[in-house]
Amino acid sequence: MAVGVDLGPELEAFRSDARSWLEEHKHLAEDKAKWADAQREAGYLCPTWPKEFGGGGLSGVQVAILGDEFRRAKVPRTGRGMGEGLVGPAVMTHGTQEQQDYFLPRILSGEDVYCQGFSEPNAGSDLAGLRTRGEVVDGEVVITGQKVWTSGFSRANMIFCLCRTDPDAPKHQGISYVLVPIRNEDGSPNGIEFRPIKQMTGGSGFAETFIDEARAPLFNVIGGLNNGWKATMVTLGNERGGNATSQHLAWQAGFQALLKDAKRLGKTSDARVRQQLAWCYTQVELMRINGLRTIGALAGGRDPGPGASINKMFWSEYSQAFTEIATNILGPAAVAGETDLSTWTKQFLANRSHTIWGGTAEIQRNIVGERILGLPKDPEVSS
Repeated sequence: MAVGVDLGPELEAFRSDARSWLEEHKHLAEDKAKWADAQREAGYLCPTWPKEFGGGGLSGVQVAILGDEFRRAKVPRTGRGMGEGLVGPAVMTHGTQEQQDYFLPRILSGEDVYCQGFSEPNAGSDLAGLRTRGEVVDGEVVITGQKVWTSGFSRANMIFCLCRTDPDAPKHQGISYVLVPIRNEDGSPNGIEFRPIKQMTGGSGFAETFIDEARAPLFNVIGGLNNGWKATMVTLGNERGGNATSQHLAWQAGFQALLKDAKRLGKTSDARVRQQLAWCYTQVELMRINGLRTIGALAGGRDPGPGASINKMFWSEYSQAFTEIATNILGPAAVAGETDLSTWTKQFLANRSHTIWGGTAEIQRNIVGERILGLPKDPEVSS
Protein backbone atom coordinates (compact mmCIF):
# COMPACT_ATOMS: atom_id res chain seq x y z
CA MET A 1 0.00 0.00 0.00
CA ALA A 2 1.42 3.38 -0.97
CA VAL A 3 2.31 5.92 1.70
CA GLY A 4 -0.51 8.33 2.52
CA VAL A 5 -2.31 7.05 5.61
CA ASP A 6 -0.79 6.46 9.03
CA LEU A 7 -2.10 2.97 9.73
CA GLY A 8 -0.87 2.83 13.29
CA PRO A 9 1.15 0.13 15.06
CA GLU A 10 -1.62 -2.50 15.11
CA LEU A 11 -2.15 -2.49 11.34
CA GLU A 12 1.55 -2.26 10.62
CA ALA A 13 1.99 -5.34 12.81
CA PHE A 14 -0.69 -7.06 10.73
CA ARG A 15 1.24 -6.18 7.57
CA SER A 16 4.45 -7.56 9.05
CA ASP A 17 2.73 -10.82 10.03
CA ALA A 18 1.19 -11.21 6.58
CA ARG A 19 4.54 -10.56 4.90
CA SER A 20 6.28 -13.13 7.11
CA TRP A 21 3.55 -15.70 6.49
CA LEU A 22 3.84 -15.23 2.73
CA GLU A 23 7.60 -15.64 2.81
CA GLU A 24 7.20 -18.90 4.71
CA HIS A 25 4.31 -20.37 2.71
CA LYS A 26 4.44 -18.94 -0.82
CA HIS A 27 6.15 -22.08 -2.12
CA LEU A 28 2.77 -23.83 -1.70
CA ALA A 29 1.27 -21.64 -4.43
CA GLU A 30 2.35 -24.21 -7.03
CA ASP A 31 -0.34 -26.57 -5.70
CA LYS A 32 -3.78 -24.91 -5.81
CA ALA A 33 -5.39 -27.19 -3.23
CA LYS A 34 -2.55 -26.92 -0.70
CA TRP A 35 -2.35 -23.17 -1.27
CA ALA A 36 -6.08 -22.74 -0.60
CA ASP A 37 -5.87 -24.89 2.53
CA ALA A 38 -2.96 -22.86 3.86
CA GLN A 39 -4.80 -19.59 3.28
CA ARG A 40 -7.92 -20.90 4.96
CA GLU A 41 -5.94 -21.93 8.03
CA ALA A 42 -4.34 -18.49 8.18
CA GLY A 43 -7.69 -16.68 7.78
CA TYR A 44 -6.81 -15.39 4.32
CA LEU A 45 -9.49 -17.36 2.43
CA CYS A 46 -12.74 -15.34 2.29
CA PRO A 47 -10.93 -12.92 4.60
CA THR A 48 -13.81 -10.48 5.10
CA TRP A 49 -16.20 -13.20 6.24
CA PRO A 50 -16.64 -13.30 10.03
CA LYS A 51 -14.70 -16.02 11.79
CA GLU A 52 -17.89 -17.77 12.89
CA PHE A 53 -18.62 -18.40 9.21
CA GLY A 54 -15.15 -19.76 8.48
CA GLY A 55 -13.57 -16.55 7.20
CA GLY A 56 -10.75 -14.43 8.53
CA GLY A 57 -12.84 -11.73 10.19
CA LEU A 58 -10.58 -9.08 8.66
CA SER A 59 -11.51 -5.42 8.27
CA GLY A 60 -11.52 -3.63 4.94
CA VAL A 61 -8.20 -2.01 5.79
CA GLN A 62 -6.63 -5.37 6.62
CA VAL A 63 -7.88 -6.86 3.35
CA ALA A 64 -6.36 -3.93 1.44
CA ILE A 65 -3.03 -4.55 3.19
CA LEU A 66 -3.32 -8.28 2.51
CA GLY A 67 -3.92 -7.71 -1.21
CA ASP A 68 -0.92 -5.42 -1.35
CA GLU A 69 1.31 -8.03 0.32
CA PHE A 70 0.12 -10.88 -1.92
CA ARG A 71 0.92 -8.75 -4.95
CA ARG A 72 4.31 -7.86 -3.48
CA ALA A 73 5.05 -11.57 -2.97
CA LYS A 74 3.91 -12.27 -6.57
CA VAL A 75 1.51 -15.05 -5.58
CA PRO A 76 -2.27 -15.21 -6.11
CA ARG A 77 -4.76 -14.92 -3.30
CA THR A 78 -7.27 -17.72 -3.71
CA GLY A 79 -10.79 -16.39 -4.18
CA ARG A 80 -14.16 -18.10 -4.26
CA GLY A 81 -15.60 -15.85 -6.94
CA MET A 82 -19.23 -14.84 -6.81
CA GLY A 83 -19.83 -17.25 -3.95
CA GLU A 84 -17.38 -15.32 -1.78
CA GLY A 85 -18.26 -11.76 -2.76
CA LEU A 86 -21.92 -11.88 -3.77
CA VAL A 87 -23.77 -14.95 -2.47
CA GLY A 88 -21.95 -15.36 0.85
CA PRO A 89 -22.80 -11.87 2.18
CA ALA A 90 -26.49 -12.36 1.27
CA VAL A 91 -26.60 -15.73 3.06
CA MET A 92 -24.82 -14.33 6.12
CA THR A 93 -27.18 -11.36 6.30
CA HIS A 94 -30.53 -12.88 5.37
CA GLY A 95 -30.11 -16.66 5.56
CA THR A 96 -31.30 -18.83 8.42
CA GLN A 97 -28.82 -20.57 10.72
CA GLU A 98 -29.44 -23.84 8.86
CA GLN A 99 -28.80 -22.17 5.49
CA GLN A 100 -25.59 -20.58 6.74
CA ASP A 101 -24.39 -23.92 8.11
CA TYR A 102 -25.04 -25.61 4.77
CA PHE A 103 -24.17 -23.12 2.02
CA LEU A 104 -21.21 -21.18 3.43
CA PRO A 105 -18.87 -24.17 4.00
CA ARG A 106 -19.57 -25.33 0.43
CA ILE A 107 -18.44 -21.94 -0.87
CA LEU A 108 -15.32 -21.96 1.31
CA SER A 109 -14.32 -25.44 0.15
CA GLY A 110 -14.89 -24.60 -3.52
CA GLU A 111 -17.53 -27.32 -3.78
CA ASP A 112 -20.13 -24.80 -4.93
CA VAL A 113 -19.18 -22.28 -7.63
CA TYR A 114 -21.81 -19.70 -8.56
CA CYS A 115 -22.86 -17.72 -11.59
CA GLN A 116 -25.40 -14.91 -11.54
CA GLY A 117 -29.00 -15.09 -12.74
CA PHE A 118 -30.16 -11.49 -12.31
CA SER A 119 -30.30 -9.51 -15.58
CA GLU A 120 -32.97 -10.31 -18.16
CA PRO A 121 -33.47 -9.20 -21.78
CA ASN A 122 -36.03 -6.61 -20.63
CA ALA A 123 -34.76 -6.03 -17.08
CA GLY A 124 -31.16 -4.89 -16.91
CA SER A 125 -30.76 -1.70 -14.91
CA ASP A 126 -34.46 -2.03 -14.02
CA LEU A 127 -33.80 -5.28 -12.19
CA ALA A 128 -37.10 -5.25 -10.30
CA GLY A 129 -38.88 -5.49 -13.66
CA LEU A 130 -37.83 -9.13 -14.02
CA ARG A 131 -40.28 -11.62 -15.52
CA THR A 132 -38.75 -14.99 -14.66
CA ARG A 133 -41.38 -16.73 -12.59
CA GLY A 134 -41.19 -19.21 -9.74
CA GLU A 135 -44.01 -21.47 -8.63
CA VAL A 136 -44.04 -23.40 -5.37
CA VAL A 137 -44.85 -27.06 -6.02
CA ASP A 138 -44.48 -29.83 -3.42
CA GLY A 139 -41.85 -28.06 -1.36
CA GLU A 140 -39.84 -26.82 -4.34
CA VAL A 141 -39.59 -23.63 -6.35
CA VAL A 142 -40.08 -24.42 -10.03
CA ILE A 143 -38.47 -21.65 -12.10
CA THR A 144 -39.09 -20.74 -15.74
CA GLY A 145 -37.75 -17.73 -17.62
CA GLN A 146 -34.72 -16.22 -19.27
CA LYS A 147 -31.57 -14.48 -18.03
CA VAL A 148 -28.74 -12.81 -19.92
CA TRP A 149 -25.14 -11.68 -19.36
CA THR A 150 -24.51 -14.71 -17.16
CA SER A 151 -20.78 -14.58 -16.44
CA GLY A 152 -18.79 -17.47 -15.02
CA PHE A 153 -21.31 -20.01 -16.33
CA SER A 154 -18.68 -22.39 -17.71
CA ARG A 155 -17.21 -23.05 -14.24
CA ALA A 156 -20.38 -22.93 -12.16
CA ASN A 157 -22.46 -25.71 -10.67
CA MET A 158 -24.90 -23.27 -8.98
CA ILE A 159 -26.74 -20.14 -10.09
CA PHE A 160 -28.18 -17.53 -7.73
CA CYS A 161 -31.40 -16.57 -9.41
CA LEU A 162 -34.12 -13.97 -8.95
CA CYS A 163 -37.66 -14.99 -9.82
CA ARG A 164 -41.10 -13.54 -9.27
CA THR A 165 -43.00 -15.86 -6.96
CA ASP A 166 -45.96 -13.53 -6.41
CA PRO A 167 -47.02 -11.95 -9.72
CA ASP A 168 -49.68 -9.81 -8.02
CA ALA A 169 -47.30 -8.12 -5.57
CA PRO A 170 -45.90 -4.58 -6.12
CA LYS A 171 -42.78 -4.31 -8.29
CA HIS A 172 -40.09 -4.68 -5.61
CA GLN A 173 -42.05 -7.28 -3.69
CA GLY A 174 -43.01 -10.84 -4.55
CA ILE A 175 -39.44 -11.57 -5.66
CA SER A 176 -37.45 -14.55 -4.34
CA TYR A 177 -33.67 -15.04 -4.22
CA VAL A 178 -33.04 -18.72 -4.94
CA LEU A 179 -29.83 -20.80 -5.05
CA VAL A 180 -30.42 -23.23 -7.90
CA PRO A 181 -28.32 -26.31 -8.79
CA ILE A 182 -27.40 -26.34 -12.47
CA ARG A 183 -27.56 -30.13 -12.51
CA ASN A 184 -29.50 -32.69 -10.51
CA GLU A 185 -27.77 -35.05 -8.09
CA ASP A 186 -27.67 -37.76 -10.78
CA GLY A 187 -25.86 -35.38 -13.15
CA SER A 188 -28.83 -34.73 -15.43
CA PRO A 189 -29.66 -31.12 -16.45
CA ASN A 190 -31.90 -29.20 -14.06
CA GLY A 191 -33.80 -27.33 -16.74
CA ILE A 192 -31.02 -24.78 -17.28
CA GLU A 193 -29.43 -24.20 -20.68
CA PHE A 194 -26.56 -21.79 -21.29
CA ARG A 195 -26.04 -20.37 -24.78
CA PRO A 196 -22.66 -18.63 -24.92
CA ILE A 197 -22.63 -15.09 -26.30
CA LYS A 198 -19.66 -14.56 -28.60
CA GLN A 199 -17.93 -11.31 -27.76
CA MET A 200 -15.80 -8.98 -29.85
CA THR A 201 -12.67 -10.64 -28.46
CA GLY A 202 -13.77 -13.98 -29.90
CA GLY A 203 -14.35 -15.42 -26.43
CA SER A 204 -17.62 -16.16 -24.69
CA GLY A 205 -17.40 -14.98 -21.10
CA PHE A 206 -21.15 -14.42 -20.94
CA ALA A 207 -24.17 -16.50 -21.83
CA GLU A 208 -27.89 -16.31 -22.36
CA THR A 209 -29.59 -18.56 -19.82
CA PHE A 210 -32.82 -20.35 -20.62
CA ILE A 211 -34.63 -21.80 -17.62
CA ASP A 212 -37.36 -24.39 -18.15
CA GLU A 213 -38.84 -25.68 -14.89
CA ALA A 214 -35.56 -25.69 -12.99
CA ARG A 215 -36.16 -26.91 -9.45
CA ALA A 216 -34.73 -25.94 -6.09
CA PRO A 217 -35.99 -26.86 -2.62
CA LEU A 218 -37.61 -24.12 -0.54
CA PHE A 219 -34.59 -24.48 1.73
CA ASN A 220 -32.59 -22.72 -1.03
CA VAL A 221 -34.68 -19.54 -0.86
CA ILE A 222 -32.61 -16.84 0.88
CA GLY A 223 -34.47 -14.21 2.88
CA GLY A 224 -37.82 -15.95 2.67
CA LEU A 225 -40.31 -16.51 -0.13
CA ASN A 226 -41.40 -13.27 -1.84
CA ASN A 227 -38.89 -11.34 0.27
CA GLY A 228 -35.72 -11.55 -1.81
CA TRP A 229 -35.17 -7.87 -2.59
CA LYS A 230 -33.23 -7.18 0.60
CA ALA A 231 -30.83 -10.04 -0.14
CA THR A 232 -30.52 -8.70 -3.69
CA MET A 233 -29.44 -5.29 -2.37
CA VAL A 234 -26.70 -6.95 -0.30
CA THR A 235 -25.40 -8.71 -3.41
CA LEU A 236 -25.49 -5.57 -5.56
CA GLY A 237 -23.76 -3.46 -2.91
CA ASN A 238 -20.88 -5.93 -2.77
CA GLU A 239 -20.68 -6.12 -6.57
CA ARG A 240 -20.20 -2.37 -7.01
CA GLY A 241 -17.87 -1.38 -4.20
CA GLY A 242 -16.08 -4.42 -2.86
CA ASN A 243 -12.49 -3.59 -3.87
CA ALA A 244 -12.22 0.19 -3.71
CA THR A 245 -9.25 -0.04 -1.34
CA SER A 246 -7.08 -2.09 -3.70
CA GLN A 247 -8.46 -1.34 -7.19
CA HIS A 248 -5.44 0.76 -8.14
CA LEU A 249 -2.99 -2.15 -7.82
CA ALA A 250 -4.08 -3.85 -11.04
CA TRP A 251 -3.97 -0.55 -12.92
CA GLN A 252 -0.51 0.23 -11.60
CA ALA A 253 0.59 -3.09 -13.10
CA GLY A 254 -1.19 -2.24 -16.36
CA PHE A 255 0.53 1.13 -16.57
CA GLN A 256 3.94 -0.45 -16.00
CA ALA A 257 3.23 -2.99 -18.75
CA LEU A 258 2.30 -0.21 -21.18
CA LEU A 259 5.36 1.83 -20.23
CA LYS A 260 7.59 -1.19 -20.81
CA ASP A 261 6.10 -1.87 -24.26
CA ALA A 262 6.26 1.81 -25.23
CA LYS A 263 9.96 1.96 -24.29
CA ARG A 264 10.68 -1.29 -26.14
CA LEU A 265 9.13 0.15 -29.31
CA GLY A 266 10.92 3.49 -28.97
CA LYS A 267 7.70 5.45 -28.49
CA THR A 268 8.59 7.39 -25.35
CA SER A 269 10.62 10.03 -27.19
CA ASP A 270 7.37 11.39 -28.64
CA ALA A 271 6.14 14.32 -26.51
CA ARG A 272 2.48 13.44 -27.13
CA VAL A 273 3.04 9.87 -25.97
CA ARG A 274 4.80 11.11 -22.84
CA GLN A 275 1.83 13.36 -22.11
CA GLN A 276 -0.59 10.46 -22.50
CA LEU A 277 1.49 8.25 -20.22
CA ALA A 278 1.61 11.04 -17.63
CA TRP A 279 -2.18 11.29 -17.76
CA CYS A 280 -2.53 7.52 -17.17
CA TYR A 281 -0.14 7.68 -14.24
CA THR A 282 -2.13 10.56 -12.74
CA GLN A 283 -5.43 8.73 -13.06
CA VAL A 284 -4.05 5.67 -11.28
CA GLU A 285 -2.74 7.94 -8.51
CA LEU A 286 -6.21 9.46 -8.16
CA MET A 287 -7.64 5.97 -7.94
CA ARG A 288 -5.10 5.16 -5.22
CA ILE A 289 -5.97 8.32 -3.30
CA ASN A 290 -9.68 7.55 -3.48
CA GLY A 291 -8.83 4.11 -2.12
CA LEU A 292 -6.95 5.77 0.76
CA ARG A 293 -10.05 7.83 1.49
CA THR A 294 -12.06 4.61 1.67
CA ILE A 295 -9.42 3.08 3.95
CA GLY A 296 -9.64 6.14 6.16
CA ALA A 297 -13.42 5.73 6.41
CA LEU A 298 -13.12 2.05 7.23
CA ALA A 299 -10.39 2.65 9.81
CA GLY A 300 -12.66 5.20 11.47
CA GLY A 301 -15.53 2.73 11.60
CA ARG A 302 -17.51 4.54 8.91
CA ASP A 303 -19.36 2.92 5.99
CA PRO A 304 -18.23 4.47 2.65
CA GLY A 305 -21.86 4.01 1.53
CA PRO A 306 -22.74 5.43 -1.91
CA GLY A 307 -19.10 6.38 -2.39
CA ALA A 308 -18.76 2.91 -3.95
CA SER A 309 -20.46 4.40 -7.01
CA ILE A 310 -17.60 6.90 -7.40
CA ASN A 311 -15.16 4.02 -7.44
CA LYS A 312 -17.20 2.09 -10.02
CA MET A 313 -17.49 5.10 -12.32
CA PHE A 314 -13.85 6.07 -12.07
CA TRP A 315 -12.18 2.74 -12.73
CA SER A 316 -14.64 1.59 -15.41
CA GLU A 317 -14.29 4.77 -17.46
CA TYR A 318 -10.53 4.87 -16.93
CA SER A 319 -10.21 1.27 -18.14
CA GLN A 320 -11.71 2.23 -21.47
CA ALA A 321 -9.60 5.37 -21.87
CA PHE A 322 -6.42 3.53 -20.80
CA THR A 323 -6.68 0.71 -23.34
CA GLU A 324 -7.64 3.18 -26.07
CA ILE A 325 -4.48 5.16 -25.31
CA ALA A 326 -2.44 1.94 -25.19
CA THR A 327 -3.59 0.74 -28.61
CA ASN A 328 -2.96 4.18 -30.12
CA ILE A 329 0.55 4.37 -28.66
CA LEU A 330 1.54 0.84 -29.67
CA GLY A 331 -0.03 1.00 -33.12
CA PRO A 332 0.30 -2.20 -35.19
CA ALA A 333 2.06 -3.91 -32.27
CA ALA A 334 -1.20 -3.71 -30.33
CA VAL A 335 -2.90 -6.14 -32.71
CA ALA A 336 0.04 -8.39 -33.52
CA GLY A 337 0.37 -11.29 -31.14
CA GLU A 338 0.91 -15.01 -30.95
CA THR A 339 -2.87 -15.54 -30.94
CA ASP A 340 -5.56 -13.97 -33.11
CA LEU A 341 -5.52 -10.78 -31.05
CA SER A 342 -2.87 -9.34 -28.78
CA THR A 343 -3.46 -8.91 -25.06
CA TRP A 344 -3.84 -5.14 -25.52
CA THR A 345 -6.52 -5.45 -28.19
CA LYS A 346 -8.43 -8.04 -26.18
CA GLN A 347 -8.41 -5.67 -23.20
CA PHE A 348 -9.53 -2.78 -25.40
CA LEU A 349 -12.51 -4.74 -26.68
CA ALA A 350 -13.41 -6.38 -23.36
CA ASN A 351 -13.33 -3.08 -21.46
CA ARG A 352 -16.24 -1.70 -23.46
CA SER A 353 -18.52 -3.61 -21.09
CA HIS A 354 -17.08 -2.12 -17.90
CA THR A 355 -19.42 0.88 -17.85
CA ILE A 356 -22.44 -1.43 -18.20
CA TRP A 357 -22.11 -4.40 -15.84
CA GLY A 358 -22.39 -3.91 -12.09
CA GLY A 359 -24.58 -0.84 -12.61
CA THR A 360 -24.28 1.38 -15.68
CA ALA A 361 -22.31 4.62 -15.55
CA GLU A 362 -25.60 6.51 -15.86
CA ILE A 363 -27.05 4.73 -12.82
CA GLN A 364 -23.88 5.43 -10.81
CA ARG A 365 -24.12 9.14 -11.67
CA ASN A 366 -27.69 9.22 -10.43
CA ILE A 367 -26.60 7.64 -7.15
CA VAL A 368 -23.75 10.13 -6.71
CA GLY A 369 -25.94 13.08 -7.66
CA GLU A 370 -28.85 12.17 -5.43
CA ARG A 371 -27.22 10.49 -2.44
CA ILE A 372 -23.90 12.35 -2.18
CA LEU A 373 -24.52 15.75 -3.77
CA GLY A 374 -28.16 15.97 -2.65
CA LEU A 375 -29.51 16.79 -6.09
CA PRO A 376 -33.21 16.21 -6.83
CA LYS A 377 -34.23 12.93 -8.40
CA ASP A 378 -34.70 12.73 -12.15
CA PRO A 379 -38.25 13.69 -13.10
CA GLU A 380 -40.48 10.78 -13.98
CA VAL A 381 -40.83 10.41 -17.73
CA SER A 382 -44.36 9.48 -18.76
CA SER A 383 -44.84 7.28 -21.76
